[in-house]
Amino acid sequence: MFFNVSPVSHTFEKDGVKMFHKNDMVLYGTHGVCQIKDITMEKFTDKPKEYYVLEAADSASTKLFVPLDNEKLLHKMRKLLSEKEIYALIDSMPDEVPVWFNNETERKEQYKRILETGDHGELIGMIKAIYLHKQKRNATGKQLHISDSRFFKEAERILYNEFQYVLNIGQDELLSLIFSRIKK
Repeated sequence: MFFNVSPVSHTFEKDGVKMFHKNDMVLYGTHGVCQIKDITMEKFTDKPKEYYVLEAADSASTKLFVPLDNEKLLHKMRKLLSEKEIYALIDSMPDEVPVWFNNETERKEQYKRILETGDHGELIGMIKAIYLHKQKRNATGKQLHISDSRFFKEAERILYNEFQYVLNIGQDELLSLIFSRIKK
């Protein structure tokens, strides 16, 4: 399922943008962990451009082409966290502030932004807020709104995908690890 490649990425910067190499493992926006399969010249429009060719770690059929001249898309790509960084992030989960917006329209906009940026702290705050809101609704016999449920699942997928890959464990093991570290 996952590639047998070290998650350590060798990057350099060009004009303030991180540059990656073939076979590097990266996190790319909402697509999760990907391997850079190639760096190639393609002519998708009238002018040829250089692209990173990414393959999703959990789906070899998912190929993404990221133009090297598109800073907005390149900023969605980052190296994976280290094991030490993941453990520190898990240990900090109880201290993360829930990110909740009472206005549904604002909540949807902000949650979309959080998913796109992939900021770990904000993802954890979002997961925490939706989980707490779900608990309140369940206590009154109500269910979570469909959009909040989707945001919750997507935030967990993005965060846990990277954790599982780097720690080389399955989802059940990861959840057990998180709960045991949080209880300390």
